Amino acid sequence: MTSMTDTDILIIGAGPTGLLLANLLGSMNVKTTVIEANATTVQEPRAVSIDDESMRALQAVGLHKAVQEVSVAGYGSIYRGPNKKQFATVKPVSKEFGFDKRNAFQQPDLEAILRDGLKRYSCVKANFSTRMISFDQDASGVVANMQGPDGNFVISAQYMIGCDGGRSGVRKSLGIKMEGTTYKEPWLIVDLKTTKNRCFHTEVFCDPKRPCITLPGPDGIRRYEFMLHKHEDADLAEVEGFARRLLADVGPDEAEEFRRNQVYTFHARIAENWRKGRVFLAGDAAHLTPPFAGQGMNSGLRDAHNLAWKLATVLSAKAEHSLLDSYEIERKPHAWSLILLALRMGKIMMPTSSFQGALVRGAFRALGVYPPAREYFAQMKYKPKPRFEVGLIEADDKTVKETIVGQMIPQPVVEDHVRKQVLLDTVLPDKPVLLIYAERPEVAISAKILQDMNECGVVVIGLTPEWTTPSKAEFPIVRDRSRIFSTKPFIGYLNHAILLRRDRYVAGTRSVDQLSELLGLVRMINPSRLKDTT
Repeated sequence: MTSMTDTDILIIGAGPTGLLLANLLGSMNVKTTVIEANATTVQEPRAVSIDDESMRALQAVGLHKAVQEVSVAGYGSIYRGPNKKQFATVKPVSKEFGFDKRNAFQQPDLEAILRDGLKRYSCVKANFSTRMISFDQDASGVVANMQGPDGNFVISAQYMIGCDGGRSGVRKSLGIKMEGTTYKEPWLIVDLKTTKNRCFHTEVFCDPKRPCITLPGPDGIRRYEFMLHKHEDADLAEVEGFARRLLADVGPDEAEEFRRNQVYTFHARIAENWRKGRVFLAGDAAHLTPPFAGQGMNSGLRDAHNLAWKLATVLSAKAEHSLLDSYEIERKPHAWSLILLALRMGKIMMPTSSFQGALVRGAFRALGVYPPAREYFAQMKYKPKPRFEVGLIEADDKTVKETIVGQMIPQPVVEDHVRKQVLLDTVLPDKPVLLIYAERPEVAISAKILQDMNECGVVVIGLTPEWTTPSKAEFPIVRDRSRIFSTKPFIGYLNHAILLRRDRYVAGTRSVDQLSELLGLVRMINPSRLKDTT
């Protein structure tokens, strides 16, 4: 007899995206079931770089410190020409979102931490060695047929999310096509157990004869990626001797012990739709990013952070099903912008001729003479900002360059009235937040508005600029010790209230004398509590 299991959210795939999504939903007390065909999380090397936005998403579920313990923070990139001489560097130092922009790690470590994190939530169940056979959906939910180690069973869910990778069975079952391109040239990936390469940073060898990237890792490991030519057979390329000859050309690691050497083909593709009815796509099931910008896995973690609170809101509030349409509206353009960034960086790394390579190097040397241009590249300001122009937001009266609406709010180090210093998110609860940025936040909001916000499920937090000491008040007030909010465009929001969504994006703003106008926007991002007050 086939058994039936009920859950609110069914996640297919226990990679980084699916596991982070399950942790986020667990922290929101959403009944969640994870299905994974493999017996355990990945054991072999895969993604090797995690960025500041992803670390902030991990912070939301209290796992950032565990990941920091197995990571190397703050590495950059050195670009070299065919003669191995350096012509450009990327070494970002700012921590706009509270963490280093680039952190070297091992995906097996991350997945193990995320899987272990699920044990904290009684509402989350993970089923490994289990395969989804088929599913059907209607207006009320999804019913999926499973095959597990103990036999077949059926799961009924309110919503299902396909986090099952680039070859997603969920996506194929929905009939959703992938748009984009596939690189003609395969790449040989060589992961080493040890290294003699003492370079702390990524090295990019922009040689038209054989482009190569070598990336650092924690605990003395290193990865090399070599472009293969059309005439080079993939099976031959995976022969150890072939890889060792390539290693000898770019550094001292010719004789180091291998962990893995495997040929990959890179894709730049995105799903034409990320949702069909009650089924969603996330991570590699929704987008495939070339590795040249280190954003493939990170884009999937952004998907999870964006979708989790919306699912929780709809389930708890019985809110409109259409609220979830904002997931694709907000995430798809940013995911595609990062795919385009990876393609542009790939062109720098893979010049098609010596002449093109010389032009690229000459352009970078010319830019290096102009400090703003040099800073733009070195500090990774070319990376598309986590922001959107449409979705669950409301534009303010500022220009596109001046506005912070639709952006992730920075995460400075803040200090309270007893001089305790923490990152901003430590002060922000997992609820919508009204952040009052003023020299005296305690007098910028009336008792009536404070009560209205609390009744609507919005937590009020005060933030003073760097030059003003916070005081003790009815709500927490902290000082921007990092001075981030004293710079543009944030200084333009002094004496404003900033409404933050649960994923730390700015939903809207008002001056402190117009706070009551934000109640309508609260209805959009937190409808459950407003139903009790209208």
